[in-house]
Amino acid sequence: MIAEIEPSPNRQRSFWRRGASVRGALTLVVGGSVLAACGSTSTGATTLAPTATPTPVCTGTTAPPGYSNGLATVSGQATTLSGAGSTFVAPMMSVWTKAYATSNSVQVAYQSVGSGAGIAQLQANTVDFGDSDAFMKDSDIAKAKGPVVQIPLVQAPVVVAYNLPGVASGLKLDGNTIGKIFSGGITVWNDPAIKALNPGISLPSTPIAIAHRSDGSGTTAIFTDFLTQTSPAWVTALGGSTTSVGKTVAWPVGIGGKGNEGVSAIISQTPGGVGYVELDYAIAQHQTYADVKNKAGNFVEPCEQTAANATVGITSYPADLRVDIVNQTSNAQAYPITGLTWALVYQNQTKAATAAALVNFFSWILTKGQDLTGSVNYTPLGPTLQALCIAQLKKITLNGTPVSP
Repeated sequence: MIAEIEPSPNRQRSFWRRGASVRGALTLVVGGSVLAACGSTSTGATTLAPTATPTPVCTGTTAPPGYSNGLATVSGQATTLSGAGSTFVAPMMSVWTKAYATSNSVQVAYQSVGSGAGIAQLQANTVDFGDSDAFMKDSDIAKAKGPVVQIPLVQAPVVVAYNLPGVASGLKLDGNTIGKIFSGGITVWNDPAIKALNPGISLPSTPIAIAHRSDGSGTTAIFTDFLTQTSPAWVTALGGSTTSVGKTVAWPVGIGGKGNEGVSAIISQTPGGVGYVELDYAIAQHQTYADVKNKAGNFVEPCEQTAANATVGITSYPADLRVDIVNQTSNAQAYPITGLTWALVYQNQTKAATAAALVNFFSWILTKGQDLTGSVNYTPLGPTLQALCIAQLKKITLNGTPVSP
C-alpha cells in the first residue's frame, strides 16, 4: 500500500501569501515587495506505515537558514547590473533585486525572458549574467565567449496545475499518468488511469486541455526530465529519451504559452486545462495542483519543505555544480519535480566594477538572500550545496586574478 502525505489544512494554497502583481509582464524587473515568510516545517525522511495517519508536511513556518559564510565585499563595484533568463526564478529575483537595491544601493535589472533566451543573451555578451533552470551543456558553453561559472541560487517545485471545477486540490497523479496526459494518450479527466489513482473522487468527463511552454524553457527541462525518468509512455510518444527532455520538445498536443506566466494564464482561462508552472505562479493565480508520486512511492504535496527534501540524501556534487536533482532522492517526503536555477557568469571578467558587483550580488543572494526565499514560496539551498556555491564565486577572475581572494 502506498503511504500518502496529508494535504495541508490551507490546501487552497495560502493565496494571501503572494499577489499576482509581481507576475504580469515581468520584463525589466528591478524589484517587488518582500512579504512575510510563511513556509512549512519538514518532519524529516520518515517512512510512514500504511496504517498510520501521516503528519502534514506543508504547514507551519520555516526558520530562515541564516547563512553567514559570504565572501568579503569587493570594493569599487558598479551600481548597476543587467541579467536575463528564467521566468521560473523571476518572482524570487524580483524580491532579491528590490531588497538588494535598498540595502546595497545597486540596481539589478533582470529580464524575465526564459532560460533559452537567457543563455543566448549571455552567449552574445549583452547582459552581465544569465539565468537558466537547465544548466548550460558543453555545446552551450562552446557558443559562449569563454568559460562560464554556473551557480545554483535556489530550488523550487514545478507543479502540475489544473482547472477542474468541482475537484479540490490534491488530485493524485504519478509520472506515467502525467506523461500520458501531456502526450495525448489520456484525453478526458475521468480516464480510468486517473480514476484509479483517485478513488472516491467524482471526476468529470471534461476534455483535457494541455498548456505548455512555447519558448525555450528551463521549467520545461525540469518537467520533461521528470517525465523521461518516470513515464515510458511519454518517452515513446516523443521518439526516445534523447528527444523527450530539454528546454524545447516537440509537444504532441496542447497550446503554447510564453513564460510561466503565459502557461498559468492559459490554465486559468481554460476549464479542463492542465499545465506545469513554478509553484509561486500557481499560488498567485489561485490555481489547484496535484500531489505527485515520488521515488519512495508516496503522493507528495509541492511546497517549500517537500522541495527542500529533494536534495536530502545527495551527498556529493560535481565540481561544476551541473547537477540534476529531479527525482533523485528516495526521501519519503521529497517532491519529485523539483529543480534548481543557475546564475550564469563569465569566469574571466574584464571590467573591475562589473566583476566586483557580480561577486558581491551573488554572495549576498547565497547568504542573506536565502532568508527571503519563503516569502515567495521558494526553497533555500541546503548547507552542503550552498557552501559549494560560495566556492563557485571564487572562480570568477578579473583579467586572470581572482576577484575575491
